[in-house]
Amino acid sequence: MSQHPDAALIRRGYEAFGKGDMDTLGSLMTADVIHHVPGSNPLSGHHKGREAVLNLYRRLAEETNGTMAVDLHSVLVDGRGHGISVHTFRGDRGDRGLEVQQGLFFTIVGGKISDIDECTQDIDEEDVFWS
Repeated sequence: MSQHPDAALIRRGYEAFGKGDMDTLGSLMTADVIHHVPGSNPLSGHHKGREAVLNLYRRLAEETNGTMAVDLHSVLVDGRGHGISVHTFRGDRGDRGLEVQQGLFFTIVGGKISDIDECTQDIDEEDVFWS
């Protein structure tokens, strides 16, 4: 089965994220990309612009002291510039650990990611973990 270009783009993003390859990851995004993080913790909010989004990803790695891992389960696309991914996030921070299902809703424009809306299985647990 062939893979839609939008699905391939999202999968390349996950691969780059897993390797910590911020150059490749940045090349997959528009300059004005926004990543929306739910909750009420220091990472929550609207991270606007490629560098702000990449800084968010760097901070995730720093805050978890390199223990963060994301296991991609599936990618779904509509062929009209929208995609959804589902993954498991795992990480340790101090004496806390977190394992939670998350989903990302992507908007893709001109073959690049322009918007990422993050959803989580447990907002309260994530707030405790990141606070």
